Formats: sequence, structure tokens, C-alpha cells
Amino acid sequence: MPRPRVHAPDAVLDAAEELLVDRGRARLTVRALAARSGASNGSIYHAFGSLETVVGAAWLRRARQFLDLQRAVVAEAGGDARRAVQAAADAPARLAEQDLRAARLLVGLQRDDVLTDAVAPDVADDLRALDTALLDTLRRLARSLWDRDDAAAVGVVTTCVVRLPAALLFPGIRAGRVHPHTRAQLAAAVGAVVDCGPPA
Repeated sequence: MPRPRVHAPDAVLDAAEELLVDRGRARLTVRALAARSGASNGSIYHAFGSLETVVGAAWLRRARQFLDLQRAVVAEAGGDARRAVQAAADAPARLAEQDLRAARLLVGLQRDDVLTDAVAPDVADDLRALDTALLDTLRRLARSLWDRDDAAAVGVVTTCVVRLPAALLFPGIRAGRVHPHTRAQLAAAVGAVVDCGPPA
């Protein structure tokens, strides 16, 4: 007998997002998800296999949205490599402007939080593939800045695009608003790190 289907899997993922952002991962249950989405418990299990897969798929959907946005803002910088790195660093704030719930989901959970043994293999593979996509962006930025993409150069770009935004932007995103002054601070900090460059 074929599995029952969730007629609108995106509705389940939307409901999961809302609950994760509003209540946190620890309080997300299939029962709450069914009540919020309108799908039955059984149809959620049959469509996704586990609650962990729902969480992974919801996070994956927004991580892809973020990486697409990040690539787009980097492309908008044209040939200005320094500006491209600043734009990549500012991408979480840009996402928060466009879709605050998506941004709050991404900063509230990390990939390693959602990639558990209970996640369906195809979703787990897609979550792991995000590392490759991000590393490709980091390497391209390093090459555009210094014509090199060794570990030291990529490490400097990682500081700019991953570590500094996490320190400066994520608290504001969690609170529901990023102050323009914080974004200006981030741009200045990224610019200073880029200007120092990687070690020889």
C-alpha cells in the first residue's frame, strides 16, 4: 500500500519554522507541528520519516535561500573584491531584511544541530553539501582578493564571512532587528581584516 502523502509539504516546513523560531527546538513536537500545519501526525511521519528530518529539511530550505542570496550580493559587487567580501559578510542582515523568520531560524540552529543520525539520508547528504557550496564561495573570494586560495587565505575570508557576522549580526537577528550601526561596524571590521591580508 502506498504511503499517505502530505498534500503541502511546504506547509509542514513553514509550520516547523514558525514553531522552531517561536518555541525553540526542544519544544517542537509532531503533535504541535500537526496542529500548526493541518497535516495529520501519520502523514507527517510518512512524508518525512522523522521529526528530525522535518527540522533538517526546514533548515536546509532556508540555508539554500541564504547561500543564493549571498552569491547574488557577491555578484552585485562586480570586480570590487573587497566590497564583495563585505557584501558576503552582510548577507545575514540582508536575509533578515527580506525574511526575518528565515534568518532567525538559521542563526538559532546550526547545521551540526540539525544533522543527526535520525535525519533521512537524502536530507543529510544535502546538508553536508552545504559545506562544499560555502567553501566554493570562500575560495572564490580569496582568489579575487589575493590570487590564492590556500588554507591561510581562505581562513582570513572565513573570519570575514562567517566569524565576524556571527559575533556582530547574530544577536540582533535573534532579537528581531539588526541596527544599521552594527552593519557599519561589520563592514569596517571586514575591511580591516581584508586589508591586513593573509600571512605570507
